[in-house]
Amino acid sequence: MKKLVVLGGGYGGMRILNRLLPNQLPEDIEIVLVDRVPYHSLKTEFYALAAGTISDHHVRVTFPEHHKLSVKYGEVTKIDIENNTIHFEDYSTLSFDDLVIGLGCEDKYHNIPGAQEHTFSIQSINNSRKAYQALNDLAANKVVAIVGGGLSGVEIASELRESRPDLTIKLFDRGNIILSSFPERLSQYVQNWFETHGVEVVNSSNITRVEENTLYNHDEPIHCDTIVWTAGIQPNKIVRDLEVEKDNQGRVVLTKQHNIPGYDHIYVVGDCASLPHAPSAQLAEGQAEQIVQVLVKRWNNETPPESFPQIKLKGVLGSLGKKHGFGLVNDRPLTGRVARLLKSGILWMYKYHKG
Repeated sequence: MKKLVVLGGGYGGMRILNRLLPNQLPEDIEIVLVDRVPYHSLKTEFYALAAGTISDHHVRVTFPEHHKLSVKYGEVTKIDIENNTIHFEDYSTLSFDDLVIGLGCEDKYHNIPGAQEHTFSIQSINNSRKAYQALNDLAANKVVAIVGGGLSGVEIASELRESRPDLTIKLFDRGNIILSSFPERLSQYVQNWFETHGVEVVNSSNITRVEENTLYNHDEPIHCDTIVWTAGIQPNKIVRDLEVEKDNQGRVVLTKQHNIPGYDHIYVVGDCASLPHAPSAQLAEGQAEQIVQVLVKRWNNETPPESFPQIKLKGVLGSLGKKHGFGLVNDRPLTGRVARLLKSGILWMYKYHKG
């Protein structure tokens, strides 16, 4: 019996499991899923968990069940690609014949002193719970700073505004306008929403240092009772420690079949993979579909496709609280209630396996 190990039950790992099980897995292959927690976490909704507008239960999806799938829970400390072995924090090990690395990403602090020590994260479900506790324990009229004006920063700032209208919320963004990578119409819509709803957007900011309850913007101190960090991501440290070729973002350079060059049995999916698009759940799922094709071909002693068409992304959707949203769908800008309803519908379909 050969063993496929899937490291991480994120969007890419879940798509691989759901495509291989129950009908595409050869008789001589078993799967071991490795994760810290006993459920798939809806990372795209961690902002709402941290803001306190949804419960922990709403961001959890059970792993699939199958007699040839087992789950090992633990904290990975090292991937030994030369000896086909995974090492864990409790000193146990796990061998593999094929491996899919989908360990996700971590916050990137850009070497800013104090940023990691004095801010809260929403990059994992456990960190999001801690952020929720800190934000919702605040007394009335306290100040919350959110560093990073990308999609995560925008969503948590708007959700927190609805959850805690008593708080003073400051969103620090490096650009001249929020979401500067989006079309100007969408950026202006989001900027106006924040102005209308009393969220202070500090454009052209440059965070130089963070201390307890103090954020330094252009070296000017600003008092904050709680600071949430959403200013960039990087691959998981376990992947950063791999001695393989990486791009300038630290993501693993892969072959067209999504395996590490020279290791045709080791694949990387999602945030840790060097791909033409920015990391996203949608991209991880599209890549996972192609990895499954390669695995099945190789298990059947057939030649995998020499290349795949570029993964087509349908768009991106963001929320501004529970009633408004924004996004690009097939390059068409959407704003308002339609965008928010569309995002809610897609989430419902994903969670309940309807699409």
